[in-house]
Amino acid sequence: MSGNGSAAATAEENGSKMRVIRVGTRKSQLARIQTDTVVAMLKTLHPGMQFEIIAMSTTGDKILDTALSKIGEKSLFTKELEYALEKNEVDLVVHSLKDVPTILPPGFTIGAICKRENPCDAVVFHPKFIGKTLETLPEKSAVGTSSLRRVAQLQRKFPHLEFKSIRGNLNTRLRKLDELQEFSAIILAVAGLQRMGWQNRVGQILHPEECMYAVGQGALAVEVRAKDQDILDLVSVLHDPETVLRCIAERAFLRHLEGGCSVPVAVHTMMRDGQLYLTGGVWSLDGSDSMQETMQTTIQVPVQHEDGPEDDPQLVGITARNIPRGAQLAAENLGISLASLLLNKGAKNILDVARQLNDVH
Repeated sequence: MSGNGSAAATAEENGSKMRVIRVGTRKSQLARIQTDTVVAMLKTLHPGMQFEIIAMSTTGDKILDTALSKIGEKSLFTKELEYALEKNEVDLVVHSLKDVPTILPPGFTIGAICKRENPCDAVVFHPKFIGKTLETLPEKSAVGTSSLRRVAQLQRKFPHLEFKSIRGNLNTRLRKLDELQEFSAIILAVAGLQRMGWQNRVGQILHPEECMYAVGQGALAVEVRAKDQDILDLVSVLHDPETVLRCIAERAFLRHLEGGCSVPVAVHTMMRDGQLYLTGGVWSLDGSDSMQETMQTTIQVPVQHEDGPEDDPQLVGITARNIPRGAQLAAENLGISLASLLLNKGAKNILDVARQLNDVH
């Protein structure tokens, strides 16, 4: 194996050597399900290989009494996994793409982005409010979410509700909802609920016109060592071209805005008839001030790459050699252009104030 590939072990099976690929993941049930999904796809594509899953806790898993936006660390759910990757303890790690910063540490790259599931948010109601919507919940009902993005968008639309922080993995949050009588509803990503098999708990899906989603939400990312060509080749077959291009545009938008979880930034993307559409917005913490625009660009089809190998330059942390470079650059430029448009219209002031207020409270 080329690069720093010493972590890939071998196993004796039926007298012949079989490659063992070590896969890093967070310990939560959802993270394990997501990793199992990726490993199952890799096993199908590479039947001659064996995979070992290594679970570990991250900073974001350990700090549960503070809102994510207050911790001030961009790699809350990725740093420990990247450390294991750097030390050759694992060969690849599986993340929710929305947890991965738009700038990766040197030596790492996103080698695959799997086909995106529904990126929208969902409302899960306390059993006594089944059949309700956010609009029909009683006055001063408490709605739990750890996301500034969701609060900023929904507080303005539903002023009769009180939005409160809730932390923990999906199991913990649902238990808090059902048992503590503290929340009338909580807001979670549709994709996470679907992966856990909890579709029946979805009481309301928030479509982009109601609440735009987080950059990369609904997509799984596989992070690898950037120079580990064997592992890059192994995982790159998982790339879903449409998802990759949408997420490049979204990540470029966020990076150019210099946004993160400490400010309310949201997006909506779609591909239609060779056009990539990106809607992006920024909000003040209370949602009273906002700015939103939509732009589009032409994406050349077919999106399958037919040229020879290139030097694997990353775009917003992503290496996707099997997708035409021109299409990737068009997606990146779309994100940068939309961010520049919003910044020229005064978005920087909205974001600066949001950051300052978030630091104070």
